Amino acid sequence: MCHACVTNAVKERMLSRRDFFKTVPIAAVGAGVAAMAAAPAALAKGHQQVLDLTHTVSPEFPTYFGAPGISMEQKFKFEDNGFNLFEMTVNEHTGTHIDAPLHFSADGQSVDEIPIENLVCPLAVIDIREKAASEKEAQVTPDDVKAWISANGEIAEGACVAMLSGWAAHVGTDKYRGADAEGTQHYPAFHVEAAQMLIEETGAVGMASDTLSLDVGSSKTFDTHYAWLPTNRWGLENVANLDAVPASGATLVVGAPKHKGGTGGPSRVLALV
Repeated sequence: MCHACVTNAVKERMLSRRDFFKTVPIAAVGAGVAAMAAAPAALAKGHQQVLDLTHTVSPEFPTYFGAPGISMEQKFKFEDNGFNLFEMTVNEHTGTHIDAPLHFSADGQSVDEIPIENLVCPLAVIDIREKAASEKEAQVTPDDVKAWISANGEIAEGACVAMLSGWAAHVGTDKYRGADAEGTQHYPAFHVEAAQMLIEETGAVGMASDTLSLDVGSSKTFDTHYAWLPTNRWGLENVANLDAVPASGATLVVGAPKHKGGTGGPSRVLALV
């Protein structure tokens, strides 16, 4: 279809929408929208609110390699074409994103192959903020997992286990990457032994971090990635707002992308609380 045809079609659509709003009382329209927003089906099971665990991504958002992870070029402008459209170039592992099993394995599930039932799951949040405040490479250890279980009960089948280190508060600062003079990064993550414990002793399918990686910043061997992802479990990195989520009881919803053969991708991550 030619650009002029698209522009004309968009303008005609805009006119029809204007006519609709002229004939329908604003209060009635607002009531309809409010009704849809007030009662999502997922909340029928006892959840009271939806929390956004997603950072807004931009070229300024910190990345593991330091280079911008996303670029956007506006191809169509409303004032010229009647609609807005950007062309994006995105590194799969940018912003709040999912690591598919394929990311660190030869033949694990690609992001489009992750079973959808694994992307809506119970959320267990392990809080290590106290030790992360004084230890820049604090880790979730088996003892932390055991303490969580002692306080909250067994980790639910199919759960995502998340680390709350408080690092999300540093996103706008150099501390988030924690790069030293030699360029080595420093931030909290999961100890490989905690990953192995979750694999061997629980039915968890996901792991989430509020830092740039599932492994500590200085890692060169990525032990946790290599232990976790090849078992067809997935990871989330750069998760936001975990401090607003209870230790247990929330449901995680991962809006993972679905591009064929992908190793992951920016995701909209929500918690039903």
